[in-house]
Amino acid sequence: MLKELILRNRSYRRFYEEEKISLENIRHWIDLARMGASGRNGQTLKYQIVLSDEKRNQVFDTLAWAGYLSDWDGPVEGERPTAYVIMLNDEELGKNYFSDDGIAVQNLLLGAVEMGFGGCIIRAFKEKELRKVLQVPSNYKIIQVVALGKPKEVVVIDEMKNEDIKYWRDENQVHHVPKRKLEDLIIGNL
Repeated sequence: MLKELILRNRSYRRFYEEEKISLENIRHWIDLARMGASGRNGQTLKYQIVLSDEKRNQVFDTLAWAGYLSDWDGPVEGERPTAYVIMLNDEELGKNYFSDDGIAVQNLLLGAVEMGFGGCIIRAFKEKELRKVLQVPSNYKIIQVVALGKPKEVVVIDEMKNEDIKYWRDENQVHHVPKRKLEDLIIGNL
């Protein structure tokens, strides 16, 4: 069951924009995020939820999408995320959030996938503009943006060939993600 959720938890970049996500669902996913491990139990991560059409459009304008797809500027209207969760670090609680952000966002996205939604972790954004749009206080560092929605695309995992890590889309717009073989990752068995 866990492996199935992990395999379905891909980076989705196109969504059914008419399929809204409830605040209750997002709060549930953030609750899953907060239950994960935290380095020295610092619990410095905070979250800002963006659901309104106006703010979603403003956030969208600050983001960069899919660097390897150079001929694609991101989802078109009708395929954009229906919600964003902005992950922040409360610098007054601690500047080192260790690997907490990865654990938390994985928990959040697994919760979304379990309910038929999906998302994309975005770390490429115009920080000054995003901070202004969201009115983020200066003691919070913006770590990442999680775009969320009902996936409108198929994402498949392929075996990596020729050490090429770049994801790509085929003629049917199926998104392909190459992965290294398991035996290439294990360097010892003592």
